[in-house]
Amino acid sequence: MNKKTIVFLLVLALVAVACATDTATEDVAVEEEHDHGSTLEEVQERGFLKCGVSGSAVAFSETQADGSVTGIDADYCYAVAAAVFGDYSKVEFTALTAAERFTALSAGEVDLLIRNTTWTQSRDTELGNDFGPTTYYDGQQLMGRNSDGLSASSTLKDIDGLRVCTNAGTTTEKNITEGARLAGASIELVTVEQFPEAMEKFKAGECDLVTTDGSGLVGNRAKEGALNDWAIFPATPISKEPLGPVYRSNDSQWADVVNWTVYATFIADEFGVGRANVDSYDYDANPEMGRLMGKNDGELQTIMGLSADAFYNVIKQVGNYDEIYSKNLNPVGLYREGSANAPWTDGGLIYAPPAR
Repeated sequence: MNKKTIVFLLVLALVAVACATDTATEDVAVEEEHDHGSTLEEVQERGFLKCGVSGSAVAFSETQADGSVTGIDADYCYAVAAAVFGDYSKVEFTALTAAERFTALSAGEVDLLIRNTTWTQSRDTELGNDFGPTTYYDGQQLMGRNSDGLSASSTLKDIDGLRVCTNAGTTTEKNITEGARLAGASIELVTVEQFPEAMEKFKAGECDLVTTDGSGLVGNRAKEGALNDWAIFPATPISKEPLGPVYRSNDSQWADVVNWTVYATFIADEFGVGRANVDSYDYDANPEMGRLMGKNDGELQTIMGLSADAFYNVIKQVGNYDEIYSKNLNPVGLYREGSANAPWTDGGLIYAPPAR
C-alpha cells in the first residue's frame, strides 16, 4: 500500500469518527429535548394541576367574577386534582382559545386540556395528543331566528344565501363548510376568534345564523332567554362531536390517571354512589366499588401512583357523573334521558371498563 492510499484512508477514518460523534450528539440533544418526564410526577412536585379550559363556554367552563371556574369541563379538572392531591381545589385554570389550545398543551403550559374539544383522527394522530374517555357526546347544529323563517324542522338546504358565524380553527368551521356544499347551499362564512364573539355578531344582526356544538347553542339560548325566537336545527346534528380530556402522547401513567378518574365517575354513577352516600355505601356487597374506593385489599390506585382512596376523594369532593352532569347541564335545558349521554344500561353511551 503506497503512502497516498494510507493518508487517504486515515482521512476517511477521521471524517467517519467526527460524523459519528456529531450524530450521536444530535441524537442525545433530540432525546433530551423531548424528555419531559412523567406528567404525574411534575404535577405532584408542583403541588397543583394546570388545566386548560375555554372559560367562556356556557355550562362547560365559565370564569366567574371572583375568578373561579364552573361547568362540566371545570369539574373534571377538579376531579383530576382530587384524585392526585386529595384536594379538588388544587387547580390553576388557563383560559385558551380554540386556536391556541393544542399549542399550549404541547408546550407544557397546561398538564391537561378539557376545553369542549372534539376527538378526531387528525388531532389524535398528527398533533402529539391522546384523548381520554368522552365526557359529553355532542353534535353540531345551527341557530337562527324564527322571524327569518327558520324552525327546528329546518335543514341545511334552508341556509342557502345566509351569513353564518362561528369561531375559526375548529371542526365546526370545517363541518359547516363541507355540509353546506354537500347540501347545495351557498353561505357566507364569518369567523371570529372565540364563540362569544360569534354570538355577539348574531345578536347584532351581522350574521343570520350561528353554529357550534348543539350544547353550546342550547346553553346560549337559555342564557339569553330567547327560547321563543331562536330556532336550533337540524333535528339530527350534522356531525359527531365527542368531547373529553386531552393530554400529551406517550405518557401512559398520566393517561391512566386521567382516564380512570373519568371512569370512576361513570362507575359510581352506575352503582348509585354519590357524594351523599359514599361514606355509608355497603362496599362488602359490591367488591368492584370497594376496589375503586380503596376500601379493600384489591385496590389498584397505588399501582398507578395515587393514594388508595384517590377515587373516593373524587366522588366525595366532586361527585359521580350524573351529579356533575345534572348540576351543570340541566339548568340550561340539557338532560341525559334519551340522549347518548345516558348510562349504557338506559341505552346511552356512558360506559366504563370494570374496576378489576
